[in-house]
Amino acid sequence: MYKHLISLKSTLLVLTTLSSFALQATTQVLHVGNLLAIPGQAPKVQQTMIIKDGLISQISDGYLDASSFGDDAQYIDLKNRFVMPGLMDMHVHLQFELGPKNDSETLKMSDQLVEMRSLMFAMRTLKAGFTTMRDVGSLSQEMYAMRDAINNGWIDGPRIIAAGGVGITGGHMDVSGMKPELMELNTASTTCNGPYDCRRATREAIKYGADLIKITSTGGVLTDRATGTGQQMEMDELKEVVLAAKRMGRKVASHAHQEDGIIAALEAGVDSIEHGTYTGEKAIKLFKKTGAYLVPTLLAGHTVVGMAKDSDFMSPAIKEKAIKVGGDMQGNLGRAYKAGVKIAFGTDSGVSQHGTNAYEAVLMVEAGMSPMDVLKSATVNGADLLGMSQQIGTLEVGKQADIIATDGSPLDDIKQLLDVDFVMKGGKVFVQK
Repeated sequence: MYKHLISLKSTLLVLTTLSSFALQATTQVLHVGNLLAIPGQAPKVQQTMIIKDGLISQISDGYLDASSFGDDAQYIDLKNRFVMPGLMDMHVHLQFELGPKNDSETLKMSDQLVEMRSLMFAMRTLKAGFTTMRDVGSLSQEMYAMRDAINNGWIDGPRIIAAGGVGITGGHMDVSGMKPELMELNTASTTCNGPYDCRRATREAIKYGADLIKITSTGGVLTDRATGTGQQMEMDELKEVVLAAKRMGRKVASHAHQEDGIIAALEAGVDSIEHGTYTGEKAIKLFKKTGAYLVPTLLAGHTVVGMAKDSDFMSPAIKEKAIKVGGDMQGNLGRAYKAGVKIAFGTDSGVSQHGTNAYEAVLMVEAGMSPMDVLKSATVNGADLLGMSQQIGTLEVGKQADIIATDGSPLDDIKQLLDVDFVMKGGKVFVQK
């Protein structure tokens, strides 16, 4: 009994000490050689950034004396680095990574083990410079739990905005490639048919924790059915999902490849189109009229084309779509960008390997985007799409200290993003080379 009391007292002492430590004010002083505080504006040189309790409290010209901020202040030397806001990826799938073992993993891995692996993927992505990401298709409760654990400070990880999926029976978001008994077992309760059932599914997703709603207005590449990539959800279904989501303060993202499905989703009022592979003139006009974002996911297209040609684990139905759709993504982004469509950075990582997200930036530049606009898409625009511009997206006083640094300027060479030298999220350093 006494041993238990001693153990309990020791535990309480440790918890009290940790709690007291957590409440202590922390100050960090960063000397920055080149600072792109607001992507879209010119960088500044020789800046001092002061961070207190994870928030930016001061940005000053020149290198202020670090000792003037107290003996306990942490000094970080970034005089030889290019510093900018942490990157954001608006389209990831943290619980998945495409490969030949996917079928066996579905059968053998518990939901809990999948979530442990997804935390590894999340940390890998964070250390690659992505401090915020929008997960748009997962086992919902497990992803919500990981999101909340990170937000509560119980575990380390990137800032996660987690979607709840609403899809129609037999559509891209529904299960495929399994025998009927397994498909029945794995069909989500938010699979719906008809407008009112889709309204019910949207409300259910929000009830259980969705930050936003993800729908699939068209077919998709990785659906193991030869059902094409044209429109699948009907207009009345799309409108009911958007209305139900907006009533409860949630945004809607729609996967869409062919223009008919892009147009339908935009007319229904979605906030973003994911992929948007065949965005034509009519869709471009709707993008500009509604202010919706295009999230291009070029890296996914680049990945599936290579896999379809060099591997044998894809079914014929998937291979055919992968080669066609994946090969067309880059040219279509170039046309949308030149027409003035708003772009938010997104990779579809999970199709591509987690942690390689920055290669999307290389592909975007190759498609015709300027390096500055690519950086803006991954910071300012991402924050706007999330409705979080007051907290993240730029380095300004009062905002979260989500900061990355590279050896050289990505404005001169976008490939600098492929190897970040420094990563801070909310004042905590995760990479420092």
